[in-house]
Amino acid sequence: MLTYWKKYCLNFKQPATTSRDTLTQKPSWFLFIQDIESNLFGVGECSPLAGLSIDDLSCFEKKLDEVCHAIQHDKIDCLQSLQSFPAIQFGLEMALLDLATGNHPLFPSTFTEGKKGIPVNGLIWMSNWQNMRQQIEAKLNQGCFCLKLKIGAVDFVEEYEFLKGIRHQYSADNLEIRVDANGAFSPDEALDKLKKLADLDIHSIEQPIAAGQIEAMADLVEKSPLAIALDEELIGISDQKTKAYLLDSIKPDYIILKPSLIGGFAQATQWINLAQQRLTNWWVTSALESNVGLNAISQWTASLNNPLPQGLGTGLLYTNNIPSALSLQQGYLYYEPAAYQSFSEAFNRLD
Repeated sequence: MLTYWKKYCLNFKQPATTSRDTLTQKPSWFLFIQDIESNLFGVGECSPLAGLSIDDLSCFEKKLDEVCHAIQHDKIDCLQSLQSFPAIQFGLEMALLDLATGNHPLFPSTFTEGKKGIPVNGLIWMSNWQNMRQQIEAKLNQGCFCLKLKIGAVDFVEEYEFLKGIRHQYSADNLEIRVDANGAFSPDEALDKLKKLADLDIHSIEQPIAAGQIEAMADLVEKSPLAIALDEELIGISDQKTKAYLLDSIKPDYIILKPSLIGGFAQATQWINLAQQRLTNWWVTSALESNVGLNAISQWTASLNNPLPQGLGTGLLYTNNIPSALSLQQGYLYYEPAAYQSFSEAFNRLD
């Protein structure tokens, strides 16, 4: 096996703002595994997010070098030793799948045949109110019937009035609204805010308070009239018993699965199994990956047949994204087989 990696910096068309920070660029590292005899490539995307991923970015490339060296010496079981580097864990898992499938779809389904789409939420980034309204109108014109809005960066009263205006214009029967606070609320103020949001028929809120406050989050879930979804709370947990303890302690309404941040498909599947045993719902969300990672996550998500709208973008955030077979049509993400290229072919078009 010949194994190597390449770093690629994605440039946002417009700054992407959350309650945590504002992004103008997003680096990803692509892991290539080549079978010398067949000349087939497997490509995986390692896509950590600074300030959110647990991956140590100061030694990220050193760890990639170690992974490449291990694979070249037939130590592919190193996947299990990467729990402190979930982005690399996901990239390696993806590259091995890509190689094993011979550069065909990783998870064949009616989705990869182009026959069925995945319902998705349209993501509205924080900006001035006029720009956010323009984003909303654009998503609705594209046929979106579910929107997710980032909140928590400005005055809550202003955010509430903005959401109230949207709900006044579009009823809950016509438009599902999700909000994501990214942990911006304090435990003392969160319940009052969630009660106000519930009055607007908001579907759910992701991570209302910062992760790691298990008792406070459990109390909030118990008292809140608004459904609560855990997002950042899942990051950094790889042990099955700890996952079960978290779900049993907090009893969330939903969990949000981001394969790049929680260690890949195997780890995400374990979360899903534990959640379903507890009658907890879930959906999958991409995490600013390029079209390479988004493609893989979308294929995997489609294979799960979850009817809820998923948090999967179409890679249109970037000016220099890798070519994709994905497109958004009337609120559904579709895969176009005729536009498919192997991940290695798609990436190499940019070289």
